[in-house]
Amino acid sequence: MLNRVVLVGRLTRDPELRYTPNGVAVANFTLAVNRTFSNQQGERDADFINCVIWRKPAENVANYLKKGSLAGVDGRIQTRSYDNNEGRRVFITEVVADSVQFLEPRGANQGGQGQSQGNNDFYGAPAGGGNDYAKQGNQQSNRQSGGFNDDPFANDGKPIDISDDDLPF
Repeated sequence: MLNRVVLVGRLTRDPELRYTPNGVAVANFTLAVNRTFSNQQGERDADFINCVIWRKPAENVANYLKKGSLAGVDGRIQTRSYDNNEGRRVFITEVVADSVQFLEPRGANQGGQGQSQGNNDFYGAPAGGGNDYAKQGNQQSNRQSGGFNDDPFANDGKPIDISDDDLPF
């Protein structure tokens, strides 16, 4: 059996951090994920997916993410039910996140304030550390200084000589 979910979207509200009676941290948040197609009016709809994450990653999510933050979630779908005050059974479907990746530098969705100040710090590094976030920070820095977004052949004026064998597709 396989139950795996990978999502990328923006938080619709600030994460809600709580603690169980045993002191285990749990954070709930909702992720807005755009659909890949447009509706009849030409607008792209979004799905609003409830997510939950536990323990130290829950504290990280609550401390570093806020409404509008871009995040990647890796986890599984879980359903549960309970009886409400009226005696009706309520079913809940949510994504239980194994990990949440913070996909923007700090302050990136605050009108560009973080980028204009040159803040390239990435927070919420994945478990196990690694140098991927340092590489991303360097790439982000290069993008901001015009390194990756500029066309290297734009002002050359010469045709590009590429054979079909050189193309990866």
